[in-house]
Amino acid sequence: MGAEDEGAAPTLQAPVPGRLAHESILRRRSARESAARTHARALPIVPVRARGLTIEGADGRRYLDCFSGAGTLALGHNHPVVLEAVRKVLDSGAPLQVLDLATPVRDAFVTELFRTLPPGLADHARVQFCGPAGTDAVEAALTLVRAATGRPGVLAFVGACHGMSEGAVEAVGGASDVLVTRLPYPQDFRCPFGVGGEGGAELAARWTESVLDDPRSGVCPPAGMIVEPVQGEGGVIPAPDAWMRRMRRITADRSIPLIADEVQTGVGRTGAFWAVEHSGITPDVMVLSKAIGGSLPLAVIVYRDDLDVREPGPHAGTFRGNQLAMAAGTATLAHVRANGLAGRAATLGDRILRELRSLAEEFPCVGDVRGRGLMIGLEMVDPEGEAEEKWAGHGGGGTRPASPELAAAVQRECLSRGLIVGIGGRRASVVRLLPPLTITDEQTSAVLDRLSDAVQAVVRARAKERP
Repeated sequence: MGAEDEGAAPTLQAPVPGRLAHESILRRRSARESAARTHARALPIVPVRARGLTIEGADGRRYLDCFSGAGTLALGHNHPVVLEAVRKVLDSGAPLQVLDLATPVRDAFVTELFRTLPPGLADHARVQFCGPAGTDAVEAALTLVRAATGRPGVLAFVGACHGMSEGAVEAVGGASDVLVTRLPYPQDFRCPFGVGGEGGAELAARWTESVLDDPRSGVCPPAGMIVEPVQGEGGVIPAPDAWMRRMRRITADRSIPLIADEVQTGVGRTGAFWAVEHSGITPDVMVLSKAIGGSLPLAVIVYRDDLDVREPGPHAGTFRGNQLAMAAGTATLAHVRANGLAGRAATLGDRILRELRSLAEEFPCVGDVRGRGLMIGLEMVDPEGEAEEKWAGHGGGGTRPASPELAAAVQRECLSRGLIVGIGGRRASVVRLLPPLTITDEQTSAVLDRLSDAVQAVVRARAKERP
């Protein structure tokens, strides 16, 4: 049985619409929908059914989905335990939307969520249901720490992505600079200090301490620090564990609440149930969404109970009582926990990184391969571009310029081979893999084969273009 067969969509009575319907739907979408479309531009497919890793389009083509709704699908498409949980709620006659009223479904979700939390937080935690998206949870977290501390400012990091609302965008540098101080995020390949490794992480930590302790830095004591344990949209950059522990000490020593944004890293994605567990830290606030809803919209913040000082009302959201999402989320959390899927993600992630690093040795256009668990990125570079000495690179001798054109070309070649991957990074030059935690060994081989073929095809096409 091939990889596609293992992840095949279930047989449905309704026929797949066909090529003409596929093209008609795409034309109508282009004519009617916003110019703000993103993934739809690079992935001109019309999904009609899906199961596990596999999506089937209206034109009858099958694709291995290695993007998983930007990490939303921890168990892949239409996993049986998720479908059963949703059906059970539908068949029970329970209300589907109840604002923040108590229900058995809600109670089960919170109970399962608390089972998975880092012990230092679970023992003294409160949970708030927000609007249905991760950006709603980020806004709720910022409101929480501002109310608890009485301070307006926030510390965030260059390259971060915390959502698309005004406050979330402000935190990542896309809006007003009044309330947010952006700090350097350590990385090896393009170290902001041109050093990389432990030295770069140490300099980043010292910068943070200097900004907070220098009375003339212009930075007032902040309400909180928000950090991604792995920057996802920023280019799949894992934070060094020692640096994360340093951030915990810096914030604790100065009574600054530490907010861990686990929207994309949570629920086993990085090889631990929550990415903060790699470093052993306990944040004061965790922002959770995406996979916790089992493919349906759900977002919460979990935080230390002594921060629970707000009056009723702020950042609640009408759709904070989605019973189907809570049921799907409970099933997903329990399945990942009971079946050790975080450990499985760590093992498979190590294999994928190993094989992709061999690919990088063969093709200089793959400048860097990095990630944690099943959150993996390949940074594409111009192999003929002049090395920039300001970036450390792995050898300290400079790094080639990022190439968004090559990354887009690899994504197109992947799609033509039936493989869906994402694009991200500060310069849109990182090919991103976020397969479901349920991906099999055979499917992993198929993904790697198709990705390798795509990179080779891009290299061959580039060679033909040369004079």
